[in-house]
Amino acid sequence: MKNIIFIISLMLSNSFLNAQQTMTPELLWQVQRISVLGLNEDESTLFFTVKTPNIEENNYDTKYYKMPAIGGELVEIKEEDTETIDKNISSDGKYQLFNDEVHIENIKGTDLYENLDKSNVYVFSDLDIRHWDTWQDGSYNHLFYKEVDSEDTTGIDIMPNEPYHTPQKPFGGDEDYIWSPDSKAIYYVSKKLKGKAYATSTNTDIYKYNLASKSTKNITEDNKGYDTNPAFSSNGALAWLQMKTDGYESDKNDIIVLNNGIKQNLTQQWDGSVRSFTWSNDGKEVYFTAPVDGTIQIFKVNYPGKKRIAPVVVKLSEGQFDVTSIIAQKDNTLLVTRTDMNHAADIFSFDLKEKNFKQLTDINKDLYASVDLPKVEKRYVTTTDGQQMLVWVILPPNFDASKKYPTLLYAQGGPQSPLSQFYSYRWNFQLMASQGYIVVAPNRRGMPGHGVKWNEAISKDWGGQVMDDYLSAIDDIAKESYVDNDRLGAIGASFGGYSVFYLAGIHNNRFKTFISHDGVFDTRSMYGTTEELFFVNHDFGGAYWDKDNKNAQKAYNEFNPVNKVAEWNTPMLIIQGGKDYRVPIEQGLSAYQAAQLLGLKSKLLYFPEENHWVLNPQNALVWQHEFFKWLKETL
Repeated sequence: MKNIIFIISLMLSNSFLNAQQTMTPELLWQVQRISVLGLNEDESTLFFTVKTPNIEENNYDTKYYKMPAIGGELVEIKEEDTETIDKNISSDGKYQLFNDEVHIENIKGTDLYENLDKSNVYVFSDLDIRHWDTWQDGSYNHLFYKEVDSEDTTGIDIMPNEPYHTPQKPFGGDEDYIWSPDSKAIYYVSKKLKGKAYATSTNTDIYKYNLASKSTKNITEDNKGYDTNPAFSSNGALAWLQMKTDGYESDKNDIIVLNNGIKQNLTQQWDGSVRSFTWSNDGKEVYFTAPVDGTIQIFKVNYPGKKRIAPVVVKLSEGQFDVTSIIAQKDNTLLVTRTDMNHAADIFSFDLKEKNFKQLTDINKDLYASVDLPKVEKRYVTTTDGQQMLVWVILPPNFDASKKYPTLLYAQGGPQSPLSQFYSYRWNFQLMASQGYIVVAPNRRGMPGHGVKWNEAISKDWGGQVMDDYLSAIDDIAKESYVDNDRLGAIGASFGGYSVFYLAGIHNNRFKTFISHDGVFDTRSMYGTTEELFFVNHDFGGAYWDKDNKNAQKAYNEFNPVNKVAEWNTPMLIIQGGKDYRVPIEQGLSAYQAAQLLGLKSKLLYFPEENHWVLNPQNALVWQHEFFKWLKETL
């Protein structure tokens, strides 16, 4: 096996050196991935890692680099030579924060029955039994602190015996906790709920732990939705992100500031939703990123403090790209990372006066120079209710308008995630277009970046206007002479996979093939097996047994793909992860079994060890090859 992989790798390397003309799955999995570690103490040097997929070993090779914060030569260093500011060290240098798992509850058979040490069983009497891709085993993430110079590695647990997580599950990190400027307190994020309450709520709060008294205070108790990402300004003001509505994970995200007992919402009057933020160095402004018009841009908002002036949001950047993170402010520039549909993340500086970008890294320069890039066009389509909808159209490299091309309608997941200028290593539009397909990617109802009302319009209406939006997009693009109307396909994952299943029953023979990855097939079964019940409660409207709930009954009947299976008549590739507990395995298997029993050309691509995503390099390559093999066979 290793010899075969080595030969393939050698062939790929030779192809790469000979300037291959189009992106392939193998080339996509040579794209290097940058991850910023941060600045050193005097902010003169920026440290980051570059990960390269290692197909043979089925993992990633990591290298460490540093460069001047203003840009300059990249120098490879050893991991131990990174000198970034450690936010886990208190400002007085005495204490260090860290997190570890703590066993709190006995759930596994081996914990309940010491003499049955070979048992493999879980015993539950409440919900919150699994999350994302792991089962609850009675262990919880806890936050600890210890003296920096102490030989004691145990530390002090600031959440003793509490069955709650910090960092949050499943994706929380060190953004979930922070030292107070005076080093006397720790602020941390936790959802202190158990069982059914945990599964049905988004009510995370920010807690203040006092080192001297070892007491804890909930400082966001009045808000019932998400409170996350606490950060102090240089002047001691505390900011965080807040969603108001309990159970609504995609609610408007606002920047809240607490200072001297006065709480202010800086973005309340702005018609948008914040993704991430950082304080300006002088503490007078907050810089943040947010979706807008199919991209993610940089904004700023002033912090009035005690002044009787209203906060004003100002958009700073403009262009066909996503600003994926703000690293830090350096003098009069912001250090950021940026992507677009043809380029993975690199580090840029953004001049706050001139409002322009300077590229500081170009880690995939040679690879991208060796391929012909697709053209990404932005257009607007009139929807059935008279709205203007942004649609991204990605054209193959060396596009020739006199030819006809097979065309794919891409259905974004979420359902409230932005369809912006992201660069995916699976749903990669550059790769799809490079295989000769036009990609149509509509910013349909539910997408952030087009106002809060547009964003909210999809909840409790999964099979309604959004489906008309999809069809408006593909019908409009299909009028172009270069679109082969006999070769249209629809593809998507998660809610996008639901969209594929639903469209398969209503498309009136528009499409010749479908691909659904981890898609919701049966909303009733989804309600009974998914883990974050707050999501289905909000987006479906409630439980399927609530017969008086009109929204819920519509979700489980009219808007349920399983009820439209009799209308299926089109080939379908169904992809499912075995450890996907968000959209569990029953969804994919049920859809595949239905397609098979209907006699449709269909295929199941099953990944036993993958979750809602496909993360292992070799699995990802299989995914890509099966994806395009299916399209070649059916389109």
